[in-house]
Amino acid sequence: MTQLPRTLCLALSICVLAACATAPKSRYSMRVDSAPITLISDHEPSIIIPQYEPYRLANMRPYTIRGIDYQPILSGKGIVEQGYASWYGQKFHGHLTSNGEVFDMYEFTAAHKTLPLPSYARVTNTKNNKSIIVRINDRGPFHHNRILDLSFAAAKELDYLSSGTAPIKLEVIHVDEDNMVTVANNPSIPLDQYLDPSPIEQKTNQLFIQIAAFNDKEKAESLAQAANVIYQHPATISSAENNIFRTLIGPIENRILADALLLDVRGTGYDQAFIYLSE
Repeated sequence: MTQLPRTLCLALSICVLAACATAPKSRYSMRVDSAPITLISDHEPSIIIPQYEPYRLANMRPYTIRGIDYQPILSGKGIVEQGYASWYGQKFHGHLTSNGEVFDMYEFTAAHKTLPLPSYARVTNTKNNKSIIVRINDRGPFHHNRILDLSFAAAKELDYLSSGTAPIKLEVIHVDEDNMVTVANNPSIPLDQYLDPSPIEQKTNQLFIQIAAFNDKEKAESLAQAANVIYQHPATISSAENNIFRTLIGPIENRILADALLLDVRGTGYDQAFIYLSE
């Protein structure tokens, strides 16, 4: 067998090494997802206000992931689901979502396998009753036992970052071209009525913000008195439940106001404050 000259062998070796060095990398630089490497301490997620947005037809096409076929549905109106949600963050941050938008793990967004994109939904952690409104603009999660993937910020809001998953209830908030809103499978109402409901609508469920909870009634009452002044909104305490008194702001007129007020409360140091729905 004819041997190649040593200089040619060296040249070939250099080419191989160069090819390895310049080989295309995976779209995602991280192999395993994680929480943010560096937290943005003063960043507050945008409040999600449902509105009419036409579905992107490109997202209606069937697709296949890991050998499983998925067929997106034509409308999210009336959809209610219960199951488990996971979350995604640093690995996908800055990359495009299925809706063609840049994924921002610090905003209240989510991924769903078949809902039209974009969609709006109210998501409730059924373990702690914390609730949030998200905009669904991505596909996933592709696990048989999960129905929703929430952004890092949304999962943080629902308090399940450490556990990784949580049992949730998903209720689509559908807004049509005529600005009629259908929340879950409830009757449709005008958008302005949804954003600012009449007293009749408020009687079914009332929104409160829980600032803190104490086993000392005097501490709960003292905080309620201070909250009246600080937040310029009525505050009270709940009846004792297992010797625990909740300091609550409310009732609050609508979800949009509640979301805005919650950011104010957390901004004054009550990081564990959350929206509380009374029945």
